Amino acid sequence: MAETKVIWHKVLEHKRELPEGRVKTVTAAHKGICLTHYNGKISALDNRCPHQGGPLGEGSIENGLLRCPWHGWDFDPCTGQPPGGFDDGIDTFPVKEENNTIYVGLKEEEKHQTTVSDIMVETMINWGVTKVFGMVGHSNLGFADAMRRQEEKGHLNFYGIRHEGAAAFAASAYGKLTGKPAACFSIAGPGATNMHTGMWDAKVDRAPLLALTGQVATQVVGTGNFQEVDLVQGFTTVAEFNHRVQSDSKHAELMSLAVKHAILKRDVSHLTFPDEVQERPAQPNSKAQGPINRITTLDIAPPQNAVEDAIALIKKSKRPVVIMGHGARVHKRAIVAFAEKLGACVVTTFKGKGLIADNHPLGGGVLGRSGTPIASWFMNESDLLIVFGASFSNHTGITPKKPIIQVDFDPLALSKFHQVEVAVWGEISRTLGIFSDELEHYKPQIDQRDEVAERWKIWKAEKAKRLLETSEKGISSIAVFDVMNRLTPDNAVMCVDVGNNAYSFGRYFEPTNQDFLMSGYLGSIGFALPAAIGAWAAVGNSRPVIAVAGDGGICQYLAEITTLVKYKMPVKLIILNNHELGKISKEQRAGEFDVWKTSLSNPNFAEFAQSCGAWGKRITNQDDLEVAMKELYKQPKAGVLEIIADVNLI
Repeated sequence: MAETKVIWHKVLEHKRELPEGRVKTVTAAHKGICLTHYNGKISALDNRCPHQGGPLGEGSIENGLLRCPWHGWDFDPCTGQPPGGFDDGIDTFPVKEENNTIYVGLKEEEKHQTTVSDIMVETMINWGVTKVFGMVGHSNLGFADAMRRQEEKGHLNFYGIRHEGAAAFAASAYGKLTGKPAACFSIAGPGATNMHTGMWDAKVDRAPLLALTGQVATQVVGTGNFQEVDLVQGFTTVAEFNHRVQSDSKHAELMSLAVKHAILKRDVSHLTFPDEVQERPAQPNSKAQGPINRITTLDIAPPQNAVEDAIALIKKSKRPVVIMGHGARVHKRAIVAFAEKLGACVVTTFKGKGLIADNHPLGGGVLGRSGTPIASWFMNESDLLIVFGASFSNHTGITPKKPIIQVDFDPLALSKFHQVEVAVWGEISRTLGIFSDELEHYKPQIDQRDEVAERWKIWKAEKAKRLLETSEKGISSIAVFDVMNRLTPDNAVMCVDVGNNAYSFGRYFEPTNQDFLMSGYLGSIGFALPAAIGAWAAVGNSRPVIAVAGDGGICQYLAEITTLVKYKMPVKLIILNNHELGKISKEQRAGEFDVWKTSLSNPNFAEFAQSCGAWGKRITNQDDLEVAMKELYKQPKAGVLEIIADVNLI
């Protein structure tokens, strides 16, 4: 039988790095080693205490014994044997010294054996989940190591964030922008619970998302173990697919079903991995799976009777208006072409902002609380609303007093809050193709282009008046977005937060060809910066990524500026700083309450950004706004433009 080869690893450049009577943790290959220097001899021991895995190299030599720093177990610092004749000693390794340099000898590492985590990570990648946002920790190390191997092969990108909530928001934003799932990743207990809000954001906005969590070892479940939380039970309401991975699970199939549910149902899937399962060797002949012949087309045609009823309403209508929601994102060109055939104004929900450019002859802007008077006017003057991919939220305010044709791929979204005249279940582009065939010879009774132009003229005149409103307290929101209208790149991805900044953004920013991401139904403050991380992961440097936030929202995940810097994400962040939760103050006044506890004490955000390694600038004067924004957009790295704003000029 051939002898096992010993490989010598340099662990100390010079033995003086480890004085007499001291201990030190070193790493040789992948092995943690406790080096000791006792009675003139340097020894190498396994770094893991056999009690609970405590790091012996962080301990000390007391009374001639190496003491574990966690629970005080003692061992001979040279032989690794415990006092008292116990049989729980620790392994030792040969040491040699050459020219005062210290080497430790280890057996040649065995070839990596495929684990359960390897099979599941490869399956996840085969299904298209190649972006992961999260934090590596003690209860997810086995799964993290499997992802490391795939990242080294160029098959996956892992972004280490500073808070797991940011990971979930980033994954949610990625799903909203691409329609494909990304993953968020955490340890057991608090790491997982931190992701809950971002998971809900994805769920209610119908963004596919895969949540992956570590879990305490199965044998201690139910004993009140450190960081033990029943994550399957805890995520029952948010996750459509929600399971604990077991040693004897069908691992590739389980991951396949998790991703498949996320894609087809545009929902959240969650898998939690007990500690001991992650590094378990995979079953012989286990293979990763993929989506080939496992997923069907969603090109569903609507029922014929619904088509007939819809066409009859359209032909009878004189003033139809088309409304696009976020669910119509991938079909926007087909919808606009359909509206052009009808000569109908097109308005959007706030989540659907930018699906038609404001400078399009039929573009009417955003409907609802964050919208324009143009959109409201056309809805009020219409005699038919044709709604694609919208959720009918209260914020949007699609009136139930008009006849409505609603088209959606999700039958549960149809007539969700009230009855509509015609509910059309079908894939939007397929449905539009059928509508267009039925309306081949249709001629609109009123072409609304001239009216759209007139209403824009009125609104632009009103905005010009508002631009004249100034204050010594800060810059007005309309001034900020007026400059952004002129300078923002046409192909930017824009992430907006919650609060007064969002209302002003919806009302005043005039989109051309940008994409917009927001926390729609959940309305979660703090969304913008983590969303920008997810957006950049989707588009890289091929498109600019711009985040707009208020001072209240940005402080929720302010540390993620360091994430932008670490991964060289040239995201541009515009912060409207009015030292107040302005939207809440406004609601308190509207409800005839006293304004209470909404004032904020903020850092200098520009200086904070600089301390993180990003570009940063603060402005207080409206005259400096255009020059500063040009400077921000020209930065080759992450940048923060802090604008001192007047809370009353929104």
